[in-house]
Amino acid sequence: MNIDIQQLEGLMKALRDHDFHEVEIQQGDERITLRRNAGIVAATPAAFPMTTGERDAPTGLAPSAAAPTSGEDSSLVTVSSPLVGTFYRAPSPQARAFVEVGSHVRKGTVLCIIEAFKLMNEIECEVDGVVAEVLVENGRPVEFGQGLLRIRRAG
Repeated sequence: MNIDIQQLEGLMKALRDHDFHEVEIQQGDERITLRRNAGIVAATPAAFPMTTGERDAPTGLAPSAAAPTSGEDSSLVTVSSPLVGTFYRAPSPQARAFVEVGSHVRKGTVLCIIEAFKLMNEIECEVDGVVAEVLVENGRPVEFGQGLLRIRRAG
């Protein structure tokens, strides 16, 4: 499927302007799905293969947004970026950050935003706990699977 950036931006604008929540385009075995306010922009592996860091193991799936960190402290989980984009700690430049180190969070709490193709994708917490560390500076680009924050599990 050949889709250029202008066509993609047009689809995303239509998604916003007409209050659609999802648009799916399929051509043969290739398919692209755009979801609004779903936390990610998803595509099938046939259309856009992605890797989880191991170059020879394409999966097409984002890593878990709450993966246990390696090391001694198993109560820490790393929230990873489900897509490539720009990391924002707050909903706007003048607003307070969604969370700070020490903030108590619950499953579903918005932690940050990843902007991709002018769509703001809210990244939600998948565990109850306390923010232990913010790994990315506000306004910086992030890669697929890159750690964003660390959460110390409650309990």
